[in-house]
Amino acid sequence: MRRDVVVVGGGPAGLTAAAAILDASDGHHKDRVVVLEKARYPRDKYCAGALGGRGDKILERLGIRPDVPSVPIDGMSVRVVSGERAMRVSGIGRVVRRIELDCAMAALARKRGVEIIEDAKVESIDVGRDGAELETSQGRIEARIVVGCDGVGSVVRKAAGIGLGKLRAQVLELDTEEVAGDRERGIIHFDASDRTLPGYTWDFPTVVGGEPLVCRGIYHLKVGGESIENRGAQRSDSRRSRSGAWGAEPPISIDLGEKLGERMATMGLDITKYKHKRFAERGVEMAETFAKGPLMLAGEAAGIDPITGEGIAQAIEYGAMVGPHVALALAGDVPVDAWTHRVRHSRLGRDLRIRERLVRELYGARRPELERIIVRDEFLRAGALHFGALPMDWRAASVAIARLAMYFTRGALGVPISA
Repeated sequence: MRRDVVVVGGGPAGLTAAAAILDASDGHHKDRVVVLEKARYPRDKYCAGALGGRGDKILERLGIRPDVPSVPIDGMSVRVVSGERAMRVSGIGRVVRRIELDCAMAALARKRGVEIIEDAKVESIDVGRDGAELETSQGRIEARIVVGCDGVGSVVRKAAGIGLGKLRAQVLELDTEEVAGDRERGIIHFDASDRTLPGYTWDFPTVVGGEPLVCRGIYHLKVGGESIENRGAQRSDSRRSRSGAWGAEPPISIDLGEKLGERMATMGLDITKYKHKRFAERGVEMAETFAKGPLMLAGEAAGIDPITGEGIAQAIEYGAMVGPHVALALAGDVPVDAWTHRVRHSRLGRDLRIRERLVRELYGARRPELERIIVRDEFLRAGALHFGALPMDWRAASVAIARLAMYFTRGALGVPISA
């Protein structure tokens, strides 16, 4: 089999990428683009399921926005050591289940003309002068361009020789009934009050089989396979030059089940009574390349927000950018590996660059100072509007930006951290 473009991975990034390629080329490559999905729909993907409005708007434009059971997100709350703050902004997103979202997206993509082959696991990729050859469980496929949308364990990323990346997270989630202490339904809640945890716990309203439940979980960010040491997160310049952006730190043993279990016990919930769902995530590192030869990376294969692990809307935005880039590459107007430049200079790339920088601060020695900024009303409001891709309140955003600028200026001047 020969195709112009093979998209590896049939999740939000891959399905959006394929639809966007057809959209950008006015359907000229309808019979020359294929999506390979290693499993068969409906298949589950462990994920807290928060889909911001930006992603939904892209899906709507491409005609692949599915109507699946979901809970509207009408605000968010954040708890830190100094207290808790909530911000209510209606219609900023929805909480979905990936088993339903991905399956419905695939059905809509097929109606738009996207070819999808299920049970097609990619076993190896050989890169040649004029493209690549993929050995799959469904046979051999030749392609001019391969788009890797195959997640944290990306086969395409490995074939490109890009490496695992340093910013990786371990996640544990489960679904429970609602309890008296939960926030009002429609509010997604983050708890970062445990400073021994480089990460946070969460409570998201969800719907499983028509029943209103709460997805609860814990996110633990690691660097190069080791936990971040809060007390030593600020590195000296010499340490950075030897070890990259992050120096190696003594490993901290964190049992996610134990930590989440302790939190749930305060709610009157026994963690042993619920199905545990564990998975890994990859944070973006903008210094990396996102393409090599005919191979491109998008979605979590490239990297997502390392602070929160938010990935669905970002994967969709990656996919939407794939369309016009691949259309130009097939026409010979740009090289495939110019994809890295496109990502870095896109709205998404600028956003992720900021998040990559902030994660080094948020889980570092100045965490208390940064937390005080994050829980202010203007910061939470700007964050909620950004998540929902709603018109920005520039007064609130300007105040939030000014406070962040002051924070970084204090750090550059070596101003002591207040307790």
